[in-house]
Amino acid sequence: MTNKEFLSIIQKEATTVDFDRYLKQLVYKKISSDDNIAIFEVSNKYIASWIKSKYTDVIQNCFTIFDGTKPTIEIKIAGEKKSKKEIIKEQIENKTAESTILNPSYTFDSFIVGPSNQMAYNASLAVSNKPGVQYNPLFIYGGTGLGKTHLLQAVGNSAIENGKTVIYVTIEQFMNDFTFSIKNKNMEHFRSKYRKCDVLLIDDIQFLSGKEQTQEEFFHTFNELHNAKKQIVMTSDRLPSQIAGLVDRLKSRFEWGLTADIQIPGLETKIAIIEKKSDLNGIELSREIINFIATNLDNSIREIEGVLIRINASASLLNQDITLEMVQGLLKDQIKETKENIKLPDVINIVASELNIKPSDIKSKKRTATVANARRVVIYLARELTHNSMPDIAKFVGMKDHSSISHNIKKANELIEKDENFKLIIENLKNKIINKEW
Repeated sequence: MTNKEFLSIIQKEATTVDFDRYLKQLVYKKISSDDNIAIFEVSNKYIASWIKSKYTDVIQNCFTIFDGTKPTIEIKIAGEKKSKKEIIKEQIENKTAESTILNPSYTFDSFIVGPSNQMAYNASLAVSNKPGVQYNPLFIYGGTGLGKTHLLQAVGNSAIENGKTVIYVTIEQFMNDFTFSIKNKNMEHFRSKYRKCDVLLIDDIQFLSGKEQTQEEFFHTFNELHNAKKQIVMTSDRLPSQIAGLVDRLKSRFEWGLTADIQIPGLETKIAIIEKKSDLNGIELSREIINFIATNLDNSIREIEGVLIRINASASLLNQDITLEMVQGLLKDQIKETKENIKLPDVINIVASELNIKPSDIKSKKRTATVANARRVVIYLARELTHNSMPDIAKFVGMKDHSSISHNIKKANELIEKDENFKLIIENLKNKIINKEW
């Protein structure tokens, strides 16, 4: 097969965007290749890595379509000196599934454990120590950006270190592989890939909903692996029983092992995550800045990582120190958007619930120490977290005018400076209100 013929085939199998951006840059080195190894060249490591992770199987199937062969695919950087013998040696040493491309930073050591994710972490660690023996399948569920993929890939990285063959894909990739294999009458290759691994990791299994033909194939793949005592780990944004459009026999199988949820992290866990991510990225942040980020961002760990990258990039590009004022400036639009979504009743309800007091008492004329403290907290948080003016807040809590509001805010600021317990109460309540925990 010539390079022109290869590009003609793969153009039909790939999306237009993927082909134009990446795949058309592949150069097939026919002279260096044979029926066992197909060698390609691209211009840089990024493109090579991307194509390997997304299109290795598709490239291999192009050869199957053309002449019935199924060579191992090797993508080199142009100018890189590697003999065929060296390539074969590398492939033997790296005995992992061809499609397994895992993020090396997603390990158990780099995962921050807290009350919100303790069970999911412990279950994942147990699975990595004895795959296929305990908790099979393991089903991890929770909201977006809370660490499900991190744990999933930590299991995979640990298994690879122990010499296991690992397949990690999103359910979308599984469906695309399945569709491609049907189209090209190559189901044997598809089933060999997914049923002969030691550990199968599937991300976002909820998107299997409504895909009847793919569900049928996954059902048989699941049974084959489970009967062979091979480990299956899946993630989802909801419990199996809550996935609409999923056949009952899959729902029941997904619950055969253990379901473990990852919940919204508490303030202490968020602070620990920021500290860990900052340390890993070589970013030095003061305690004041860390607390500000933790109490002003929502629960997504991905969002936290994105903010830290922005902070580091700004400091580097502008050649300036990382200060609280700088971070406040960078986050002002995000904080503004958050404030627009928080209403005064939200503030009073969460404060009343946490401090074990009635909302009506806070808005009453009562002056007991407990009520006065709760009212002060509501006033402070309402001013901090909403766009309401002081007269608006005064009217809401039943005070005469904005001067009383100003006095309470001043008193709250003094307590935050002097009283660590009061400061902690404020930070925890702020975190709960921002994250809509009511």
